[in-house]
Amino acid sequence: MNENIRKKKILMVYPKYQDTFWSFKKILKFINKKSAFPPLGLLTVSSMLPKEWDKKLVDMNFENLRDEDILWADYIFISAMIVQKESADEVIERVQKLNKPVVCGGPLFTTGWEKYLHVEHLFIGEAEDTLPVFINDINEKTLKKEYRASDFPKIEKSPVPDWNLIDIDKYNSLCIQFSRGCPYNCEFCDVVKLNGRIPRTKTKEQLVDELDAIYASGWRGGVFFVDDNFIGNKSLLKKHHLPELIEWQKEKHYPFSFNTQASINLSDDGKLMELMNDAGFTAVFVGIETPDPLGLKECGKYQNQNRDLVDSVQKLQKAGLEVQGGFIVGFDSDTLSIFQRQIDFIQKSGIVTAMVGVLNALPKTRLYQRLKETKRLIQDTNANNTSLLSLNFTPKMGKENLIEGYKKIINTIYSPKSYYERIKTFISNYKAPQKGLQKLKWHHIKALFSSFWILGIKDKGRKYYWKLILWSLFKHPRKLPYAIGFSITGIHFRSIFTVS
Repeated sequence: MNENIRKKKILMVYPKYQDTFWSFKKILKFINKKSAFPPLGLLTVSSMLPKEWDKKLVDMNFENLRDEDILWADYIFISAMIVQKESADEVIERVQKLNKPVVCGGPLFTTGWEKYLHVEHLFIGEAEDTLPVFINDINEKTLKKEYRASDFPKIEKSPVPDWNLIDIDKYNSLCIQFSRGCPYNCEFCDVVKLNGRIPRTKTKEQLVDELDAIYASGWRGGVFFVDDNFIGNKSLLKKHHLPELIEWQKEKHYPFSFNTQASINLSDDGKLMELMNDAGFTAVFVGIETPDPLGLKECGKYQNQNRDLVDSVQKLQKAGLEVQGGFIVGFDSDTLSIFQRQIDFIQKSGIVTAMVGVLNALPKTRLYQRLKETKRLIQDTNANNTSLLSLNFTPKMGKENLIEGYKKIINTIYSPKSYYERIKTFISNYKAPQKGLQKLKWHHIKALFSSFWILGIKDKGRKYYWKLILWSLFKHPRKLPYAIGFSITGIHFRSIFTVS
């Protein structure tokens, strides 16, 4: 390889998240962690670069980006989602002031590339096909501003992420990707724009290689499958990948527990739920969006229509899968009754982790285009739809009605009384796993006693906390860790949803 290629120094920067629903910043200290998830995209890119190159990674969610790091590098790679935009913009400005070239990629730049024409090099779309061209252009000294994917690449080309680049113990969970793309095309969602509508999957050999790499790193704990819709190709999962995953877990004595994202029709497939449970899946995030059929029809959420959604959720819970739910208010079809209906649904379903957000029009989505054509867009979105500041269009029900209704939902479902009641409903429905139980560690004991002090003594809702703990201890003693864990998680949710 050319000598110039071997000596390149790459600084990878992961910008800071806002304090969002999934950041868990308030409670990570309970378990001695610094961030929820590592930057899987940058770790994968690192493995796609020549091995001879020197690489460093700075995760700004818990590390400071130093001028010395920037000046050390030949190129600064930045990957970000829209929710990281503010931090990404600051990093770009800072790097360019130090006269270093910036290379940007990821969802923020793929759907918003028009606003980053001042950046030296832009990757638009997935990089499996375009990064080799970039590397060759460095060698030939013919670098271009834009590297745009002409199609969605085969992800069989995607390498095992470079776990050596980070300190894994800083993170609450590691990540893995089995597929990209989603067969559905909800109006508000940008997944189809980013990753396509035909799910592309890795081979079972790739999956095993990635699991082996995580295992070899010394990690034992949670692993998040980041797929847009894990069950986008059910037959492949049932026939090949899940059986392979089950065998791997058995051989290694279940070192990992898994969670992922999937559509609600998972609840229709008993065999698939059984296989996921046997493979060690314990939780799944599902886009419920709304209990209103008109809202589901409006946003094109066809997979949620013509079904008893509460029953579907409880089927998943009874199959050993905790359901984490996404909910949206602000659809054109929403009336003022939607706010109480959302509350009633969330409480009845026992979805403890209920991410309720205001509808947002993300760039390049069908919703964005429709609102743009009708002149209802009012600002860019920050993609943090659990923040009222993110509302970027004029809602038909009126802004004040939407804001007040949203506050009503949040102040109700995350009040101590409702929140702890919802935990009880979940525990009553949930079939806890019989295998792969995580070993007790010091940070678990620390978290337990911290919860006693913070929630059982200092918190205003302490009577509801103790009622839950005692109820769980006597009624469902094996599920007591869930009662304690969700109670601690509630500290984060109340901090995120502090509205008045």
